Amino acid sequence: MRNSLLCTLLALSSATLVTAQPAPVSTASRIELPAPASSGGMALSDALAHRRSVRSFLPAKITLPEISQLLWAAQGITDDKGHRTAPSAHAQYFLHLYVAQADGFFEYIPVGHALQKLSGKDLRATLSTQDTVKGAPCVFLIAGEYDRATKVAERETALRLVNLEAGHAAQNLLLEATALNLAAVPVGGIDPKQTAQAASLPATVTPIYLVPVGHAK
Repeated sequence: MRNSLLCTLLALSSATLVTAQPAPVSTASRIELPAPASSGGMALSDALAHRRSVRSFLPAKITLPEISQLLWAAQGITDDKGHRTAPSAHAQYFLHLYVAQADGFFEYIPVGHALQKLSGKDLRATLSTQDTVKGAPCVFLIAGEYDRATKVAERETALRLVNLEAGHAAQNLLLEATALNLAAVPVGGIDPKQTAQAASLPATVTPIYLVPVGHAK
């Protein structure tokens, strides 16, 4: 618990330093993200007090440094042993984190802090039937490997562990959004099969959560 709180504190401390990062390096399919900040910014207690679920967003895009910080808050690596901002049972890290925007669909690669472009299509409207998802400039998709988890725990426990890990990552993301003066909402009412098909996810990866993020109306 103490490690989880420390990771969340680090994730929230970014707001004042995000815009100072160097320009990313990009290729046709990979984007090297700006380095995340791990000090300064909004206090954890302030982020907890101000976090709200917001379902209506302005059309303005969120910046690449902001996306970088949000990704790191949810699943970023925090030391040379590979530990991440969100805790995972046995440090197995069963989650995959994706980003859907107007310019395409991407997977976050924690090692190296980069985005891998999977599609040039705008998939936001296909991930969910909810208007909140369709109308957000950026939608984060948290998915998990349930089958892999069953190799380290009995099935019922494994399912619970993956879902708990998704909750940890989502809360980090939501608090970081608050620290960056952005609006967000967790969306759990999704059809996993529909979302997986729309995103062309591997059969071993199951959608769990959508988190639309943007500027509040």
